[in-house]
Amino acid sequence: MSVESAKDAAAKRAVQENVKEGCRLGVGSGSTVVYAVKHLETLVKTTGLRVTCVPTSFQARNLIVDAGLELSDLSRTPVLDLVIDGADECDANLTLIKGGGACQLQEKVVAAAARRMVVIADYRKKSAQLGQQWDKGIPIEVVPMAFVPVINKLREFGLDPVLRMAAKKAGPVVTDNGNFVLDAKFSAPHNWDLLETKLCRTPGVVETGLFVGMADTAYFGMEDGSVEVTHRPPTVQDLSRS
Repeated sequence: MSVESAKDAAAKRAVQENVKEGCRLGVGSGSTVVYAVKHLETLVKTTGLRVTCVPTSFQARNLIVDAGLELSDLSRTPVLDLVIDGADECDANLTLIKGGGACQLQEKVVAAAARRMVVIADYRKKSAQLGQQWDKGIPIEVVPMAFVPVINKLREFGLDPVLRMAAKKAGPVVTDNGNFVLDAKFSAPHNWDLLETKLCRTPGVVETGLFVGMADTAYFGMEDGSVEVTHRPPTVQDLSRS
C-alpha cells in the first residue's frame, strides 16, 4: 500500500468510528487531515449528521469551507467533543511531535479544548520512542524578537535549534500567528513532560510541538493495507480519576 493510501485508510476509519451526531469537531492540519475532511464530507452528506467544525489553521479552515461543512471557532464553540489531527511522529505512549507544517500553536489550543484527541497517520510516523522516525527536531514557536535568546537557552537544555527558513520566500517561516519556528533537534530521549515544562517557561517561547498526554487514540495506516489502532496507556492521573 502506498503512503497516501495508508493515510486515507487511517483517516477513513477514524472518521467512521469517532464522529457522531452533533459532534463538535476540531479539524487538524496537514496532509493526512485532507483525507479526514474528504471522508467527513461524505459521512455528513450521506447520513445527514450535524457536525460543527473548528479549524486549527488557515489550511484547515479552507478544507472545511470547500467541503461545505459547518464552520465555527473557539469563541462560538469553546468546548469540543473531539479533535482529529495528524502527527509528525507518535511514540508508544502517544506522545507526539507536531508542527512540521508550523501550525503547532493553534493545533494545541484546539486539542486542549477537546474531550478526546484522535491521531491519524501512516506507518512512517509510528515509533517506539521519539526520534526514531522524525529527525527534524521539535518545532518551537517563538516571538520573532526573542529567537536568538531562545536558541541560546535551548542549547542549555541539550537541544540543537535552528531557525526554520521558508522554501518559497526570502527569510524565515512565519506562522499563522506571526511568529517564527525553531526546529530543536535532540540526540537522545528526554523526559518529555519535564522538557515541555522547561520549554514553555522560557521567555519568548509561545508554544511547542510536543504533545504530552493529549492524544487518546492513534490510527495508523499500515503498509499491508490494515489500520492499526493504538490507545494511550493510562497515566497516574487517569487512574486517580477512575
